[in-house]
Amino acid sequence: MNQINTGESRFFSLEYFPPREQAGRERLVATTKQLLEMDPAYISVTYGAGGSTREGTEETVQMISALGCEAVPHLACMGSQPKDVIEILDNYRAKGIRNIVALRGDLPSGMGLADSPLRYATDLVRLIREHAGDWFSVKVAAYPEMHPQADSFDEDLDNFVAKVDAGADMAITQYFYNADAYWDFVDRAQAKGVNIPIVAGIMPITNYTKLARFSKMCGAELPRWIAKRLESYGDDVQSILAFGHDVVTRLCDDLRRHGAPGIHFYTLNQAEPALKIWRALQAKYIAKN
Repeated sequence: MNQINTGESRFFSLEYFPPREQAGRERLVATTKQLLEMDPAYISVTYGAGGSTREGTEETVQMISALGCEAVPHLACMGSQPKDVIEILDNYRAKGIRNIVALRGDLPSGMGLADSPLRYATDLVRLIREHAGDWFSVKVAAYPEMHPQADSFDEDLDNFVAKVDAGADMAITQYFYNADAYWDFVDRAQAKGVNIPIVAGIMPITNYTKLARFSKMCGAELPRWIAKRLESYGDDVQSILAFGHDVVTRLCDDLRRHGAPGIHFYTLNQAEPALKIWRALQAKYIAKN
């Protein structure tokens, strides 16, 4: 259950998606200014299928950097040509970006696998290393409860190990609410020789309907007891928020106490849910010390 230290003093990181409209971009600036209270190690920015949000990702990365926080763009390879990926890497390097989240991503609508020479995240990690050497710190995805398209836990773990062997420096997990699944994944990865930090991805609970839909799509388990409690609140938003806050705060506290190297909040571009959890964790930490 022992984890490898990230080498960073800051324990928390955040994730955004690039807004599509000017109003959303303005709100995200205000959100970022609030979340800087957490002193996050970095804020990562997602990347749409086939580069559909490339411009928005780059604009959001620039905004985060301008506000004084480390910005980490996601880069998905499915549906992209190597020359296009290299162009993006060179652009980020010219701007001083030193971190990349390397992902397979989804295949764009209407495109077949034969049209994509970069089919797996391992291919992308290898390309980054071949082209840019050690310039970028490369982060990859991990799935404690198994990737939804994997045939078995063993196959999924082998795919993860291949990404690490290709040159990944850190992993960020899909969100989960079962700490045992996370620690089991860490143990199995370490037994395969993996020694990079595996940061715990966490999604604050704010809306049961959306959470259930997200979880079904990405293969994250929503434990029955949590689902039943959320269902019981119906349209009582305040009860959902209070229960969700307590569940996720306890989970994060447990992960921190048992040696997780970091927590990565999937913010959905909202400040208050993650900030409230962080404040509660800081209060617990101060009280204990």
